[in-house]
This record gives sequence, structure tokens and C-alpha cells, in this order.
Amino acid sequence: MKIAVFPGSFDPYTIAHHDLIERALGLFDKIYVAIGINSSKVGMMDVESRKTAITNLYANNPKIEVTFYQGLTIEFCHQVGATVILRGLRNGTDLDYENIIAQNNLILAPEIESYFLVSRSGKAHISSTIVRDIWKNNGDIEGLVPNEVLEVIKKLK
Repeated sequence: MKIAVFPGSFDPYTIAHHDLIERALGLFDKIYVAIGINSSKVGMMDVESRKTAITNLYANNPKIEVTFYQGLTIEFCHQVGATVILRGLRNGTDLDYENIIAQNNLILAPEIESYFLVSRSGKAHISSTIVRDIWKNNGDIEGLVPNEVLEVIKKLK
């Protein structure tokens, strides 16, 4: 089985995340959407709400499993038998940042590769940070997050 891990905070999970997963489905037999837990961060959504929202989005897709993890992403990859870390790139800044992480991951676990998918046109401007800021300032995020995520977010307010 070709297994990938798509790690992130996903606070919140955006249509850009969703687009990346949809495009990656043909490349892998299983994709873990792995929500990293950082107990020192207080986000827009608690981790259980994030998991619920993303799980609802992929309820009918057995190739996707939504879970939590703590610690190094490569250690989580070892736990689930993944050989690929899946990441999205919006711009050159993302590439520089993700390249540094990927290079260090290769030192720690040379058997785990990082695959990068470039954001589609029209989605590269979407980030969880910007969505959180819009939401906190009472802006409309309807076109920025999947409906399943929006439904959970509305219950939190």
C-alpha cells in the first residue's frame, strides 16, 4: 500500500487543503489527515472540532483517515506505515520553508519522502491564518472553507 500523511494544524481546514487531498487521492491508497496537537496553542477551533469537521467532509471516502498526532511527523509516519509526507505549496516562501523541513526529515528518516503539490490557481491566497483573521473580525468565510467545516465552526461561535 502507498500511504501518505498530510500533516497540519488545520485550524481551520480550508478549500485549499481539500483541493490538495482531492488531487492526491489518485497517487495513494491511503491518506492520513494528521492534525498536529500543540497544547500551548489556543486556536479558532479545538482539536476535536477540527477532527469532526474534516471527518464529516470525508465520511464517504475510505481512503482518508483523520487522526491526531504529537511529536515528529516522521515518527507518526512510522506508526502508520507511511512512506510519504504530503505538503502543499502556495508560493516561493512556502517552498523555502517546506524544503528545510523536508531536508531535515530526510536526515532523520531517509525512507520517508516529501511530496509537494502546488496550489491551484485561485486557491494560493487561502491560508488558515487568514481565514481565522477574517472569522475573528466577523467576515464571511463561506467560500474559503468546505461546508462541512463551516457547519462545525458556526456551532462554536
